[in-house]
Amino acid sequence: MIAPQSRAERDPAAKSKTDAVYESLRDAIVQGKLKPGERINMNELARTLGISKPPIREAVKRLEADRLLVSRIHAGATVAPIDVAEMRGVFLARETIETLVAQLAAERMDDTRFAELEDTRQAMRDALDAGTLEKMAELNSRFHQTLAQSAGHRVLHDLTEQLLLTIRRYRVTVPMGDRDWRSVVTEHDVIMDALRRRDPVAAADALRAHIGSQAVHEVECSY
Repeated sequence: MIAPQSRAERDPAAKSKTDAVYESLRDAIVQGKLKPGERINMNELARTLGISKPPIREAVKRLEADRLLVSRIHAGATVAPIDVAEMRGVFLARETIETLVAQLAAERMDDTRFAELEDTRQAMRDALDAGTLEKMAELNSRFHQTLAQSAGHRVLHDLTEQLLLTIRRYRVTVPMGDRDWRSVVTEHDVIMDALRRRDPVAAADALRAHIGSQAVHEVECSY
């Protein structure tokens, strides 16, 4: 039996509004503008955005699935807490998934995706030179998302995106400085070199080393 469509699926305008609310709330949570435990006031959101509640409810459900929001009886939807103890597990998962992503990307990446990675890497260098470190987290996520898209499996891209969202939230509490981001760019250079040579083993090794380096900074800094 075919499952009934949601309102967002039946109504393209509602879907567009849902996406806009989802992206707005997601960015506010990831950037730390909405703090852990802060309540999402749907009535206020509806008034502020000038839309009805159904698209907001749809967006909240998606954010709950992303584990960025949690719903409690009598409290409604609130921003999920940041579980520092779980970050080790997040990096273990990221190492496993993105190592496979890099291996597959080295075998399957086309010239268009490679050019996108090059553009993102250059944008990261430009942001560093300009001292606009606030752009780095988003650009870094773009780099890894493009890499995941190149692997050719939607599930790997979705898992990568979910892990990146978790890590970006955590970076609000453990910020990275200029030296840290320059290390990231250098590590990306090694990944890009392996991809350029179409070497899946080298690409996997470079990605594994990159995640390990980030884990040392971001997890160990919390203890």
